[in-house]
Amino acid sequence: MDNGFFRVACGAPSVAVADPASNARYIADLIARAYKAGAEVLVLPEMCVTAYTCADLFHSRVLLDGAVAAIERIACATADAPGMLVWAGAPVETDVGVYNCAVAMCSGRVLAAVPKTYVPNYNEFYEKRWWAPAPSVGMAAPEARLRDISGEVSVAVSASVVISTPSGVKVGAEICEDLWAPVPPSSMAAMAGAEVLVNLSASDDLIGKYSYLRGLVEGQSARTFSAYVYASAGFGESSTDLVFDAKLFVAENGTMLAENTRGIREPQLVVADVDIEAIRRDRMHITTFGECGVRSGARAAYSVIPCGGTAPARPDGRLLRRVNSRPFIPGGDASLLSKRCEEVIGIQVAGLAKRLVATHCRSLVIGISGGLDSTLALLVACRAFDYLGLDRKGITGVTMPGFGTTGRTHRNALTLMKTLGVSSREVSIVPAVMQHFSDIGHDPATHDVTYENSQARERTQILMDLANLLGGMVLGTGDLSELALGWATYNGDHMSMYGVNAGVPKTLVRHLTRYFADTASDDECRAALLDVIDTPVSPELLPPTAEGSIAQETEDLVGPYELHDFFLYYTLRYGFSPDRIFYLAKAAFEGEYPVEVILKWLKVFFRRFFAQQFKRSCLPDGPKVGSVCLSPRGDWRMPSDASAQAWLDRLDELDGQA
Repeated sequence: MDNGFFRVACGAPSVAVADPASNARYIADLIARAYKAGAEVLVLPEMCVTAYTCADLFHSRVLLDGAVAAIERIACATADAPGMLVWAGAPVETDVGVYNCAVAMCSGRVLAAVPKTYVPNYNEFYEKRWWAPAPSVGMAAPEARLRDISGEVSVAVSASVVISTPSGVKVGAEICEDLWAPVPPSSMAAMAGAEVLVNLSASDDLIGKYSYLRGLVEGQSARTFSAYVYASAGFGESSTDLVFDAKLFVAENGTMLAENTRGIREPQLVVADVDIEAIRRDRMHITTFGECGVRSGARAAYSVIPCGGTAPARPDGRLLRRVNSRPFIPGGDASLLSKRCEEVIGIQVAGLAKRLVATHCRSLVIGISGGLDSTLALLVACRAFDYLGLDRKGITGVTMPGFGTTGRTHRNALTLMKTLGVSSREVSIVPAVMQHFSDIGHDPATHDVTYENSQARERTQILMDLANLLGGMVLGTGDLSELALGWATYNGDHMSMYGVNAGVPKTLVRHLTRYFADTASDDECRAALLDVIDTPVSPELLPPTAEGSIAQETEDLVGPYELHDFFLYYTLRYGFSPDRIFYLAKAAFEGEYPVEVILKWLKVFFRRFFAQQFKRSCLPDGPKVGSVCLSPRGDWRMPSDASAQAWLDRLDELDGQA
């Protein structure tokens, strides 16, 4: 594999009904194309050797003998594509009946014949007229006599088979109807170790069937923590009673990676890189999967057949999949984006509402800076008060101008509090902080960490004491990205009674705020929200420039949040090594960031992520929103004194690549 990625292909060759010799040539052409693309597995449709629509001809000696000869020719074609595992659908005759099989071939040899487990016999299907269902697990498998490059071979016709490819990836197969069963055979194959599941299908076209089928493929890949490669018969099958349009899918863990364009007459091939390392990590991490494997007894029931040889070479180093540079941002069309935003906001609102009810609290205190995080927290608080039927005046927004506050952020803070109908207070922190500097003997002209953190802690003191005064609680505004980097003042903005943004990364905070702006009914509020989005991220703890602009931009100091959110996602969601994250980041941010910039900030990320764990070990409560969370009580438990050296050593080895 290349950096943990495994290249798969699914194809729909030309097909001539009841003409195995012609079909063998068509299949050989597709084998050559897939091999040239560097595929390690090629999946072809059900009965592609003969065509699926041969009907009673399946019991014809001419057709069955032709299928055996065609399989031999196809096996010989795989000798010219060494190391690539090919699955082709064919009728396979035994002394107890004919089976609808997925025949596995590699490097000139026939390795296995996996029969269809569930043979449909309803509606337009009457397959039991021709084919026997697969023997039950544990039963003796009938033998089939086939031929490959070595001559005549005896192959067990068994569904309890997993093929191990030259790069060590295990592949299991099922056929068409098997996927539609309550418990698909591929579920057992996955528990027996198959990481790539293939389906050879001949699914006819019916109104509404395509979207349902697509959902089945995505769902099975998610349920089995696998890559699911599906190839269905297309143009050329008989149209006596049915119509077939090629359907080619590659799904991975619930996500469709690649699919063909429908309605094309010519042979089609879809090639994609699936992330085997991510699949293996999920199977290790999600303990339910391993428990199911043990309880099912699948590993004992299944045999593993090795391909042997060497995996095909990649024609180039490019990754045949899109790596999303903003993994936390909801993808899809506008309607899906809106639904996802509402879902995230709904989780935040529900968490805050429950905390208010549990504490019998009707008052919230929020520090409003005019920045992104406090703006989102205020918007969620308003939603929560509306949800509980509480007066928004119970929300007290506090703007606390300091040495670095600019007119722009101050103006936006005031506008938001006014247009959202909350109570508003303003308390300047300058006199109190100057007194504090005097008390501890700090020179205000020295703009060091003491200068900055004293302001943050003074603001937190004001909020905490106001909450006591008003009989309420302080709503935290810090987000997931800041928690990952430790970009919060310990015992300052680090603390609150509830951190409503704790599960929301910075890139998503910006997106959610834009969603609120797009749906705002008040023009003045919308204008303020849009300006907040356009304002550089800053704690505003250093004096503004001579022109009154923000002088301290966070991303100049710790790096771009879109990079750090990418690093965070792959560190926590998949536990990837830093060198693999670097590989993915290069693909995701190609054309946006030079590789040396990516590597620079990746080193910063790991240094800060390890060094700042002590702040995360004592976080306030806050709702989990997505699959990545840093709560010390839930998702992330890490020693505060763990060393980052091993991670940094891996990155130092990459210096030459940057």
